[in-house]
Amino acid sequence: MSHHNTIKAGSYNDLAQRLNRFPQGASPTELLFKILQVLFSEKEARLVSLLPIKPFTNKKAAAIWKLSLKDAGVILNDLADRGILLDYEEDGNTTYILPPPMAGFFEFSMMRYRKDIDQKVLGELFYQYMNVEEDFIKDLFLNGETQLGRTFVNEGVLTNENALHVLDYERASEVIKTASQIGIGVCYCRHKMEHVGKNCSAPMDICMTLNGPAESLIRHGVARKVDVAEGLDLLNKAQDCNLVQFGENVQERVSFICNCCGCCCEALIAARKFGFLNPVHTTNFIPEIVEAKCTGCGKCVSLCPVEAMTLVTASDPHTHKPGKKKAKLNHDQCLGCGVCLKGCAVDAIKLKSRTERVITPINSVHRIVLMAIERGKFQNLLFDNQVLFSHRAMAAVLGVILKLPPAKQILASKQFKSRYLVALIKYAKH
Repeated sequence: MSHHNTIKAGSYNDLAQRLNRFPQGASPTELLFKILQVLFSEKEARLVSLLPIKPFTNKKAAAIWKLSLKDAGVILNDLADRGILLDYEEDGNTTYILPPPMAGFFEFSMMRYRKDIDQKVLGELFYQYMNVEEDFIKDLFLNGETQLGRTFVNEGVLTNENALHVLDYERASEVIKTASQIGIGVCYCRHKMEHVGKNCSAPMDICMTLNGPAESLIRHGVARKVDVAEGLDLLNKAQDCNLVQFGENVQERVSFICNCCGCCCEALIAARKFGFLNPVHTTNFIPEIVEAKCTGCGKCVSLCPVEAMTLVTASDPHTHKPGKKKAKLNHDQCLGCGVCLKGCAVDAIKLKSRTERVITPINSVHRIVLMAIERGKFQNLLFDNQVLFSHRAMAAVLGVILKLPPAKQILASKQFKSRYLVALIKYAKH
């Protein structure tokens, strides 16, 4: 026990503190330290804890670590090979970034079958940390109004009228068609559940990463590269298996689309348990039950991944079938995915537009700024213990802030406590 406490008080504790500067961090419990010990050596934990939040070069890492450029490069490349860091080319140089735990290196650690770490031990730890302990999941999905992910509507059930109201960024097929790269990996959630004997029979090799993250994960062998045609085939396969598409909550350059089952996937488990708190952004549709047509067969109930659909006793006093059932929707729980429509053989469920349109952040900077402000971590985006943000990154963040509602601007200025930011916000109003 004393050895564990010694480790926890040192490098792994420093790493946990570093991870919690993200808007979506990781609850520092005993289980987290055990997970980090599987993924990082003590030396690596110390080094990664020193990395800035903003993207950095190998030269910056070498300076922070006080290592030669060659030695730093070897460590950085090894971390990228293991899916802990993402890298990309910028102005002829390689730039690195440490992604958050989720969506990030937690998933990447189990997006392929590997022997350099004990994935069974890791899967069991993830299960205990996320599905039993739950503090991490609650912090990830229940804090703030802006969430990590959003639901895509099943395009196969859209009527021509529905389709007129679906924007391109709300279509999983369009996100795949316009991606610069598409990478496919093993479904982290079902892989984790496989190690605790709780996985379902849904397809495994179907987890999609897109654009910049996909380029890095493909380069380092974490994901396999596919073209648009195969990406769309896998999307159709997922929809044929009644899986729900859950993706990054942005309009531009979506970084991932998960094909989720209600039994294994963290996002849908959170939606099922805490749906009334809106842990996942819905589509702009909601099912409407045509009671006169409903036969009470219950197929929609069995298909719903978040238990938003139930069967209740019909209340029609004129019926001669007192045991008759009908479907009933819990509107607060419903994601608007449309999967329930696929099971209805009598056309008793229709999709209609929600009364209020769901707002989706423009890009990842927009989403991260909103999440940081709502979670009281905005200052971490501008400063950390290593460096100031670059002028370009600062401009991107401030550009988002100036477009926010006044209430969120006030929150941001309070967290930043900067006369410069307050003055800039006031100046922009005139």
